[in-house]
Amino acid sequence: MSDYLLEVKNLSMHYDTLDGNVDAVKDISFSVKNGESFGLVGESGCGKTSVAMTLLQLQPDNSVITEGSIKLDGKELIGLSENELRKVRWDSISIVFQGAMNAWNPVIKIGEQIREAMREHSPDSSKQKNIEKINELFNMVGLDETISDRFPHELSGGMKQRAVIALALSCDPKIIIADEPTTALDVVIQDQILNEIKKVQDLLGLSLIYISHDIAVIAEMTDKIAVMYAGSIVEIGPTKSVFESPKHAYTKALLDSTPSIQGEKKKLTSLDGEPPSLINEIKGCSFSPRCPSPSSACKNQSVEMGLIQVGDDHYADKCCTECV
Repeated sequence: MSDYLLEVKNLSMHYDTLDGNVDAVKDISFSVKNGESFGLVGESGCGKTSVAMTLLQLQPDNSVITEGSIKLDGKELIGLSENELRKVRWDSISIVFQGAMNAWNPVIKIGEQIREAMREHSPDSSKQKNIEKINELFNMVGLDETISDRFPHELSGGMKQRAVIALALSCDPKIIIADEPTTALDVVIQDQILNEIKKVQDLLGLSLIYISHDIAVIAEMTDKIAVMYAGSIVEIGPTKSVFESPKHAYTKALLDSTPSIQGEKKKLTSLDGEPPSLINEIKGCSFSPRCPSPSSACKNQSVEMGLIQVGDDHYADKCCTECV
């Protein structure tokens, strides 16, 4: 029996477009243990949400999984029929989508929308039992039970996001994906939502995949982190190890652009340029055009790529371990 609840191995996926194939996910591998928090961090467009949608098998029709494996609790998800996947989603793995403002049907009350999901997965459960479960979930995420009888437009952004978390928990999943769950919320509400997610995870013993472009939030929320760039994982390891001893130039650039309340004041550095197009085949190091100190091999695209071990359970792309 594996020690891991979720195992992703050599996963690659592209989108078919009129301009060509967009290689959104390139040969990524990671695993998540029971009760563990795993973070995916990177700039917009690096492939984080594409990974999340692929884990749930909810990617668009124009997507193609070209290789790889996704095992949840030992069960392979790639290749399952839609009916089989519907039994996995929400029962075993669920998601808190980014953009709570648009997550709800505006003409149906919050409680009824959550009960609909519960009826789909537990048709024999009574209405009263479902109502009691929803009230319990609302109490867990800091909402009043009367929220069930309200329409989405009657809730603030923070209340909607708490309700989305309750929805994600409604069918007792083992692992939750939180995809930028604090988008469009002010910093005070963001902190409250993050605390609610951590509290619920600890209370229920859930595994968590937290997706964000905010590396400071990832530091607070996760045990292990994977840094994504141009569809690939360029560094992965225990969060503490990656933050204290970053080995990839992109990881270092992300950290240097993040303000800290500790230590001496220092000028923040910006990351010049923009990520490469994922339609064109990338030869060599994808970060080399933006790297502040690329090696000569990186510049002429002859560098050898691939993750190598740089610490205890800490891996980074081989090319950039020689540049930082």
